[in-house]
Amino acid sequence: MTARPSPVIAFGAAALGIAIYSVMDTLMKRLSIDSGAYSAVLWRSWVGVAITGALFLAQRGRWPGRHALTLHIARGATGGASVLLFFWGLARVPMAQSIALTFLAPLIALFLAAFALGETIRRAAILGSLVAGAGVLVIATGEVQAQASTQVVLGSLAILAASILYAVSLVLLRRQAQVAGPAEVALFTMLVIAVLMTPAAPFLSGWPAVQQWPSIVIAAALGSLSALLLAWAYARAEAQVLAPVEYTAFVWAACLGYAVFGEHVSPFTLVGAALIIGGCVVAVRQPGPGPQSEAGL
Repeated sequence: MTARPSPVIAFGAAALGIAIYSVMDTLMKRLSIDSGAYSAVLWRSWVGVAITGALFLAQRGRWPGRHALTLHIARGATGGASVLLFFWGLARVPMAQSIALTFLAPLIALFLAAFALGETIRRAAILGSLVAGAGVLVIATGEVQAQASTQVVLGSLAILAASILYAVSLVLLRRQAQVAGPAEVALFTMLVIAVLMTPAAPFLSGWPAVQQWPSIVIAAALGSLSALLLAWAYARAEAQVLAPVEYTAFVWAACLGYAVFGEHVSPFTLVGAALIIGGCVVAVRQPGPGPQSEAGL
């Protein structure tokens, strides 16, 4: 017998983490609109370091070894760039559309993992990428139909770039979660982000207004809790089991975007999101038994 939790429990923890992260996204969008994405990410990261650092010390955590520290730095750097680009874009693009574009990340992660491991990319992955690419084109068509501003277009491009970096961080997260506990993963990822961003703070960020600090603290607390839940889940279930949970973020984004910012989800965004999700599902599904199961390109 083993105390290892079932994949269902891990999936539930990841789903809760995504829901919490969606609420954090809402707070961060407001902060990014009010004071800029750089300032919002910087101060949220330092408050997150304080929160996760206290938890890490309470668990009597030790300084990570060279291998774990290398993974922390790599994921912190890629994750930090991804987060900064995402929130910069989120301040300019409706939440549901933003989240739909980030769904490309699991598909990109599939190709990155195949490249890193030297595996042959299956036909399903190529078909899935074509379907998901069609979804992005549908969303782009919706922007043209709506005569989207230059800021919306640039925001969408920033989110697409963030998706690529997030895909890299997903691959690193799986490795990171296997050599370090959730508290360590959350702390050092945020610490790396905060340290890398601080030198440019005098030029790109100001001191937050007093009324902004509650939102910053709550966003940091929610982000820390979400990171802990996701790290715990990824350490106990395979990425292919947890990948679909990312798609629940679209529902949260649509609801929160409408409730807080009055954003409406266009039919183009709905169709595009469905195509992207469908493409990812096709790409990550396992080949069935039989002669075709080992087919590849």
